[in-house]
Amino acid sequence: MIDILDRVRNKELQSKIVTAEEAAAFFKEGMNVATSGFTASAYPKAIPLALAERMKKEPFTINLWTGASTGPELDEALAKVHGIKKRLPYQTDKDLRNEINDGSVDYLDLHLSESAQLSRCGYLGKVDVAVVEACAITEEGNIIPTTSLGNAASYVQSADTVIVEVNTSQPLELEGMHDVYIPMDPPNRLPIPIVKATDRVGTPYIPCTPDKIKYIVPCDIPDHTRPLKAIDEDSRKMSQFTLDFLKKEVEAGRMPKNLLPLQSGVGNVANAVMAGFVDSDLKDLTVYTEVIQDGMLDLIDAGKLLIASGTAFSPSPEGMARFYKDVAKYKKYLLLRPEEISNSPEVVHRLGVIAMNTAIEVDIYGNVNSTHITGTKMMNGIGGSGDFARNAYLTIFYTPSIAKGGKISAVVPMCSHIDHTEHDVDIIITEQGIADLRGKAPRERALEIINNCAHPDYRPILLDYFERATEATHHANTPHILEEALSFHERFVANGSMMKD
Repeated sequence: MIDILDRVRNKELQSKIVTAEEAAAFFKEGMNVATSGFTASAYPKAIPLALAERMKKEPFTINLWTGASTGPELDEALAKVHGIKKRLPYQTDKDLRNEINDGSVDYLDLHLSESAQLSRCGYLGKVDVAVVEACAITEEGNIIPTTSLGNAASYVQSADTVIVEVNTSQPLELEGMHDVYIPMDPPNRLPIPIVKATDRVGTPYIPCTPDKIKYIVPCDIPDHTRPLKAIDEDSRKMSQFTLDFLKKEVEAGRMPKNLLPLQSGVGNVANAVMAGFVDSDLKDLTVYTEVIQDGMLDLIDAGKLLIASGTAFSPSPEGMARFYKDVAKYKKYLLLRPEEISNSPEVVHRLGVIAMNTAIEVDIYGNVNSTHITGTKMMNGIGGSGDFARNAYLTIFYTPSIAKGGKISAVVPMCSHIDHTEHDVDIIITEQGIADLRGKAPRERALEIINNCAHPDYRPILLDYFERATEATHHANTPHILEEALSFHERFVANGSMMKD
């Protein structure tokens, strides 16, 4: 108990320290519960586990709002007891995904930069209770976050009630790594005063008053971050294509020698691409992104990174151990902001970010599907990819050209679901090559993508479709044969493979 008392610096608030079970008794059917957490970082753990145990005995549901995906102690625990009725704005949990796709959970897949404003303005209903992980509470009652910010600051501002889970496994050295800035809402909004990735414009804590905090719950469960796969040959090729392309952009005078601020999506391919920068001759790099992964620690160790600004620090377990071993060293290069700032279209456009995200599939005209399998089954969600893709200086999407041993082509005649239209996509990269779509009309784009990015096994049937569509539509702007546009997906659903017999 000594450790938790040291972390709750406001003496009056110490009387509000309770068990997770006592806090879990507060929740009621239909509540809008908004939590901290972005990826498997800084989400509450002890309280949702206790709540799930209560739901086993006394079934009821809540509406769960977070910053993005979370760890197993939150999404998985509540999904397993069917305790979630509505979920937003992003998720990656298998059990929750199954409930979304069987209709048990209503899922709002939102652009992450917009989710906090939607909640503040009341479009989603009111925030009944905000549950936020902290490493400490200041003398004034302000909340010092841990490994992510997400929407936590906005939820605390909007909530009727705040419950703080003080995680003693999180080092106090995290204090000072955050920059909390909550914009005013229209018509009173001012420009976000960030002109460089290194700029600090807010406070190192989440503003909160002691009277708003109902309970404080001790917790010692660490973040359940996910391991990264070893970098495979396909990812290595995509990384090299990226470096070669960016080198030519520098030589052409379209960006400075240290590039423009980099944004990288979450996952193995994105981390491999970032890791590729370590062995390059690039230096003085800056990052303005959502999630900080292992590759950025590698850049720090290599002396190539000036700053990594994001909303979550979510490395592999090995990366997290590496960070905790030398927090003072890495902390100087890392800055965590609320997601409506890390993903702000205004700031992304101003800084000229290079956006690098992954796709489920792309079509021959450059549209991108980031979310749905065969157009119907939700995978994870759009996350922040739309925030960056629409507003970046340069937008790149990555995907292996095939999946499931060649039964699926990632390049199709028409995407079964479109999250990013051809208007927002500049570059597509697969392990086969790179398609530069800038300045190209739709028919030019089709040939660029098919010839450079499609797998050789699928290239002939894609070219055949395009040529027949062009003839059938008399060289229309965007040629399609409507009854065949989704034929790749129809074959997969019927036969388990997109390949023609």
